Amino acid sequence: MLMTSFRRSSRSRILRAAFLVLAALCTIDLLSLVSTRSHKQSAEKKTPDVHGQRIFIASIHWNNEQILRSNWNLAILELVEYFGPDNVYVSVYESGSWDASKDALRELDRDLESVRVRRTITLSETTHKDEIQKPFAAGWIDTPRGRKELRRIPYLSNLRNLALKPLLELAAEDVKFDKVLFLNDVVFKTDDVTLLLATRDGDYAAACSLDFAKPPHYYDTFALRDSDGHEAVTSTFPYFRSKASRNAIISGQPVPVQSCWNGIVAFDAMPFYEPDPLEFRGVPDSLALQHVEGSECCLIHADNPLTPTQGVWLNPNVRVGYSPEAYAAVHSSAFWPSISQRIMGVWTNRIWRWVTTTSFKDSTIKRRLSAWTKPDAELSEPGMHCLINEMQVLIENGWAHV
Repeated sequence: MLMTSFRRSSRSRILRAAFLVLAALCTIDLLSLVSTRSHKQSAEKKTPDVHGQRIFIASIHWNNEQILRSNWNLAILELVEYFGPDNVYVSVYESGSWDASKDALRELDRDLESVRVRRTITLSETTHKDEIQKPFAAGWIDTPRGRKELRRIPYLSNLRNLALKPLLELAAEDVKFDKVLFLNDVVFKTDDVTLLLATRDGDYAAACSLDFAKPPHYYDTFALRDSDGHEAVTSTFPYFRSKASRNAIISGQPVPVQSCWNGIVAFDAMPFYEPDPLEFRGVPDSLALQHVEGSECCLIHADNPLTPTQGVWLNPNVRVGYSPEAYAAVHSSAFWPSISQRIMGVWTNRIWRWVTTTSFKDSTIKRRLSAWTKPDAELSEPGMHCLINEMQVLIENGWAHV
């Protein structure tokens, strides 16, 4: 009886201790989240003055008529009004859409002409079907399906580089810009862009927004890597595995990351003007044959010479959406996500960090990199943190995993 009573007493003490620890952690989380609320709200209310900056706006489009007509075109015109026509250049590359994206962009072209904005709007008739019927060249590999196929990432890299082409042409005319602003097919407002450009008072190699298609889950998992180079551990707040990235986003501060894109990204323009200018790329075809892929939107940060000194930062106060509904959802209140969503998110994130590891994914990539470099020790890939165990190819109506 005494032993049974002792065991019950021990279990009770353990349960009480566990409950107290849990309660203490919840209290700490709550106090931390509440204490950041006023700071975050005041940060979002600030209207940064980035007038006078010269901005090169670049974008690629494919079958984006709906968002172009509903939001995007107007948002571009409002940006032009804010910065002034003389301080903006708009470069858009549309590639073989089968909806009326071309018509929507022709309307934008006319509107930009009416306010005398310098621009290049390219409407390409080359479709995905045309691309995959071209003669084999760089970017084509033998796939497990038993045929040569065109890789998706080199294709997208080429489109992004075509959108950047006017930047170098203008430099030859001694026309240069302070920032390169890449815009996805997202709903955004001028305030989002000005807040993003003012991240860390403009001291960054690159700064990104946070993008949403189905809130509260963020969208761009392919490009986002935390300060330790890991993928996000959860798709909802506070997202990150690394302590530095997680603490920053909880406090509403610019988040140090190794890579991001997430809807809108602003680059310091200097590396694009170097003798060997920064550009988009995929991993080498020989590495892709190892069933390894990496986003061009991640690799560009690995290649950017400013990344080690000025850093890549995600601004959690700049939230964009892939539809008007998604944008409205993440701007539904001055403090988003709510306190309850934040507490739930912090605990979900904590549990996933406790019960998951990146070791297996990391070892797979390291093993394949080792197999790739074994025949030639001079081979290297600086964007190891970008790499995933996938092979992606272009198909007529989009792209596919193989």
